[in-house]
Amino acid sequence: MTIDISRFSHWQQIAYSAALLERMLPNLVMFHEVTEFGEPKLLRNQLNLVWQWLDKKQSCKINYNAQLAKLEPLIPDPEQFDSFGVFPAIDVTMAMLSLLQGMQDKELENFESVAQLSLNSVNFYCELELSEQGELTEQALDEAIAQHPLMQWEQDTQAQLFDFINQAPETKETCQKAKALVLEEGMSNLGIEI
Repeated sequence: MTIDISRFSHWQQIAYSAALLERMLPNLVMFHEVTEFGEPKLLRNQLNLVWQWLDKKQSCKINYNAQLAKLEPLIPDPEQFDSFGVFPAIDVTMAMLSLLQGMQDKELENFESVAQLSLNSVNFYCELELSEQGELTEQALDEAIAQHPLMQWEQDTQAQLFDFINQAPETKETCQKAKALVLEEGMSNLGIEI
């Protein structure tokens, strides 16, 4: 299931993507704690900048080229790490990259990839967990992933966020409510406690 946010305004697409990144960011924090690779604080600061930009009462300017240049070296190379955590960390950094690029160039369709990267992280985690339970055919594995509680929760959260952003005004309060909505369980999209 992929939610189509292409009809959203630019502001709505950014708010939707930023809220999803709030759920993904703890995965990077955990990866950093284990490997000491990357700078979760940089991504946290970039996400805070995005939220400030969304507050139309502030005149927040973002130097996209500078932010992208800071971010690119922080994308982990999966060849250098022998842990599952590298893949969600890649997804988080790629999602932030997509968000910043989409903010910089309205013609790019990068916002859909943020939602897809969040789904990819959950899909990969579920696949890993299910493969430990024994051999499954590809079709059985796909069905099991679709029914996995974490995947169901991810899809429900994306749908709820979509419905909320679709109806809400483009205000700071909407941003605060969107963040609260995706963080109300106190967990990342992989079920890591925040």
